Amino acid sequence: MRVDAIVVLGCRFGEDGVPSEAAARRVARAAQAFGAQVAPRVVCSGGRRWGPVVEAVALREALVALGVPRSSAVLELASLTTSENARFTAELLAPQGFSSVAVVTCDWHLPRAQQSFRAFGFQVHPLPAPSPPAPPLARARRRLHEVCSSWLDARMMAQARPRQGASW
Repeated sequence: MRVDAIVVLGCRFGEDGVPSEAAARRVARAAQAFGAQVAPRVVCSGGRRWGPVVEAVALREALVALGVPRSSAVLELASLTTSENARFTAELLAPQGFSSVAVVTCDWHLPRAQQSFRAFGFQVHPLPAPSPPAPPLARARRRLHEVCSSWLDARMMAQARPRQGASW
């Protein structure tokens, strides 16, 4: 598989810049894909702050520590949600004619992420960062979160889509 860009979605980081387990899995998966030459660039997507740490910046630093050249890691700093990850990544990549992405996120989050990126015109290839087994209550909470977030994302994307005849 070869795509225009790998997009790694933001995740929690400690105030000291240390990634959560989920963020570390995402970074490792994105670095592995970059090393396998899936794409020549990685978009670090996420504007949420964890104390003084902005997730996209922390993602880039973690990728650089794993051997991804800083010049190959692009920052998307405006998004706070999955649909915004897709929207603002589209605003970065579409003007350059890029239309295919490999999306890196946790395996349980990937269906919603793919839906969001497709809604903004991307051909999407999933690159899951596998999660360890979770107890039933945690899986139920995740599922409920994804169902509610899918509904909210659909509403946000309907408002954010360009009008007919417009382009990203």
